[in-house]
Amino acid sequence: MQRNSQRVKFSIRSGITLAGILELPPAGEPRSFAVFSHCFTCTKDLKAIVRISRRLAALGFAVLRFDFTGLGDSQGDFSATTFLDNVADLESAAAFLTAEYRAPELLIGHSLGGAASIVAAQNLPSVRAVVNIASPANTLHLANHLVRLNPDIETAGAGEVVIGGQRHLIRSTMIEVLRGHDHPASLRALTLPLLVMFSPADETLPFRHGWDVVQAAGGPASFINLDGADHLLVNQPFIADYVAGLISAWVVRYLA
Repeated sequence: MQRNSQRVKFSIRSGITLAGILELPPAGEPRSFAVFSHCFTCTKDLKAIVRISRRLAALGFAVLRFDFTGLGDSQGDFSATTFLDNVADLESAAAFLTAEYRAPELLIGHSLGGAASIVAAQNLPSVRAVVNIASPANTLHLANHLVRLNPDIETAGAGEVVIGGQRHLIRSTMIEVLRGHDHPASLRALTLPLLVMFSPADETLPFRHGWDVVQAAGGPASFINLDGADHLLVNQPFIADYVAGLISAWVVRYLA
């Protein structure tokens, strides 16, 4: 299949440069532009994100997948960031699209990237719908998980954890922001259409997180059970195309 992938860079606060890849339809004007945010300590090159983005491009969408500060090909110090920096990075990605291409109408987020999409959507007037894939109903869950992995994060102010085979330095400020963020309130404040996709086989987040996101949403929320899929959506070869097809079919009514 013909692909049209463009590497892009855009600057954020303090001159830091973030890296992304814009997946464009093989021909014609995109139906809409979307920003895809990855999970905690992941990158834009996570297999599921790449496959979903490229399938959406084949279906006529332009999708910008990018690396948060200090991850992947983006500049900066990951350990110095917090959840609020993720939100700011996402808003910068949307501003880049608006300035260079077209304002995004859709935000897609995987795991913690989905939580960031909920918050950012309320600051981006062009956005008309949001998709959460395996996203938490609160950010407290991640904070507590990280501290369980290494109590030094709290007792000493910083500590290393291993996630996905990679070592990451986590500072107490990151934990404080995760614990202080009232995500249920952010969900209640979101009046845009929201699509929630979650698997009961998710080994990272309990299935109830998906239901809790739907129940807390302040606007119309739809739920799709990704039966059998793991958290990173890599254990089923067809799952990326399936997810992309569902997103395309669901969002079209809100882009008309």
